[in-house]
Amino acid sequence: MAVGLAFTSEGGGQNYNGKMTPFVVLSCIVAATGGLISGYDLGISGGVTSMEPFLKKFFPEVYKNMREDTNVSNYCKFNSQLLTTFTSSSFIAGLIASLFASKVTRALGRKASILVGGVAFLAGSALGGAAFNVYMLILGRVLLGVGIGFSNQSVPLYLSEMAPPKHRGAFNIGFQVCTAIGVLGANLLNYGTQKIKGGWGWRISLSMAAAPASILTLGALILPDTPNSIIQRSNGHEKAKKMLQRVRGTADVQAELDDLIRASVVSRTVKHPFQTIIQRKYRPQLVMAILIPFFQQLTGINVISFYAPVLFRTIKLSESTSLLMSAVVTGGVSTIATITSMILTDKLGRKVLFLVGGILMFVSQVMIGSITAAELGDHGGISEGYAYLVLALVCVYIAGFASSWGPLGWLVPSEIFPLEIRSAGQSITVAVRFSFVFLVVQSFLAMLCHLKAGIFFFFGGWEVVMTVFVHFFLPETKNVPIEQMDKVWREHWFWKRIVGDVVEEIEIEQAL
Repeated sequence: MAVGLAFTSEGGGQNYNGKMTPFVVLSCIVAATGGLISGYDLGISGGVTSMEPFLKKFFPEVYKNMREDTNVSNYCKFNSQLLTTFTSSSFIAGLIASLFASKVTRALGRKASILVGGVAFLAGSALGGAAFNVYMLILGRVLLGVGIGFSNQSVPLYLSEMAPPKHRGAFNIGFQVCTAIGVLGANLLNYGTQKIKGGWGWRISLSMAAAPASILTLGALILPDTPNSIIQRSNGHEKAKKMLQRVRGTADVQAELDDLIRASVVSRTVKHPFQTIIQRKYRPQLVMAILIPFFQQLTGINVISFYAPVLFRTIKLSESTSLLMSAVVTGGVSTIATITSMILTDKLGRKVLFLVGGILMFVSQVMIGSITAAELGDHGGISEGYAYLVLALVCVYIAGFASSWGPLGWLVPSEIFPLEIRSAGQSITVAVRFSFVFLVVQSFLAMLCHLKAGIFFFFGGWEVVMTVFVHFFLPETKNVPIEQMDKVWREHWFWKRIVGDVVEEIEIEQAL
C-alpha cells in the first residue's frame, strides 16, 4: 500500500487527489540522475583544460603562452579556438541530438530517450579517456553531447509529468541538484587527479564520466513511463489509469485522467508538432521556449562553470589552488543554493526566485568587473586580498544563479507546454540552450582577450534585461496542474491579448 503526504491540486474547477508516494519519489530520483552527466561534463571540461599535462599534450600553444610567454596578456593566455572547440563540440552535438530526441520521446516515450542518452554518454567517456590525439578527444566530446542532448530533452519532461502538481517545482529541481552534485564531484576529482605524477590524471577525469552514465543507463532500464506518455502513445486508457493510480497512491484519479485523455485527443490530431507550435495560440510558450534558455546562457554562467579554473589561474592562483577553488565555488555553493531553490520554489513561486537571483548576479558581476579592471592589468597579478574578494563575489554569483536561472531555466519550460507540443517545445528549449552554450563557450576566450574586464559588465547588462523581462512577461506557474497550464496565459495582462481571441474563436466554433 502506498503511503505518504496527501495533496489536492486545484485548477480549472477540478481537484486532483493523491499522495506523495515512495514509488513516485524513487522514480523521480532515478530520472533526476540525468543531471549528473550534465554536471559532470560541466565540471570536468573546465578542470582538465587548466591541467598543464593535458594542455601540453593536446594544446601546446596554450601551454607555451601560460608557462613561457610573458608578453602575452593575462586575458589572452588561453585564447585558442582549438581549445574552445574541445569544450563546445559537445554542445553542437547536443543541439542536433535534441531535435532527434523529440521524435524518440514522442514516439517511444520519455524512458527510451533517457536510455539513449545514458548509452551515448557512456561511449563518449570511454573514447575521451583513451584519446591519444585531439580528434579522438573531440569525437568523445561529441558523443557526450549526444548523451546530454537526449537526457536534457527527456528528463525534465519526465519529472514534470510524474510529480504531484503541488510539488512539481521541487521534483523538477532535483535534476538541477544532481547537476550541481555532478559539478562538485567532477571538480573534486580534478583536484585529486591533477596531483598524479606522470601527468596522466586527466585520463581518469575524462573516463570517470562512465560512472554517472552507468547510473543513468541502469536506472532507465527500470523506470516506469509517465501516464502522460502512455496515453499519448496509445489508446490504453486503462493502462494509463493504473499507472496514475500507482503514481498518486489512490484509486480516485478520474479528474486527472480526464484531463490527460482530453490532452491526448488533441495531441493525436497534431501530426507535425514543430509546425503546430508556431500557431498563435501557442505563441507565449514558444517565446518562453526561446527566450528562457537564451537568457540563461547570457547570465555568464559558462564563464564560471567552464573556465573557473582558468579565471583563477588568470588572477595568479596556482594550478592546484585554482582547481580546489573551482570545486568549492562551482560545486559546493551551487549544490546548497540549488537545494534552497528546491525548498522555496513551490512556496514563494518561480518569479520571486528569478528576480532575487537576477539582482544577486548583476551586483556580483559588476563588482567583479570593477575589481578586475582596477587591479588586474595585462601583466602581473592582483593582491591576495582582492583575489579572495573576487572568490567571495563568485560565490555570491553562483548562489544567485543556482537558486534562480539554473534550476528554473529547466523547470519553467518543462511545465508550460500542452501535451500535443510538449516534446517539440522541450526540444526547442534544449536546442536554443545548446546553440547559445556553443556560441558563448566558443567565443568566451576571444571575448575575454578583447573585452578584458568588460566581459563582466557585458553579462551584467544582460542580467538587467532578463530580470525586467521575467517581471513583466512571465506568469506564475506554481501549483498549476500541468494539463491545465493554458489558463495562466489567458489570465496574464499581456498574453491574454494574443491567446484570448484565439480561445474565443475556438469556443464559438465548438458551439456551432
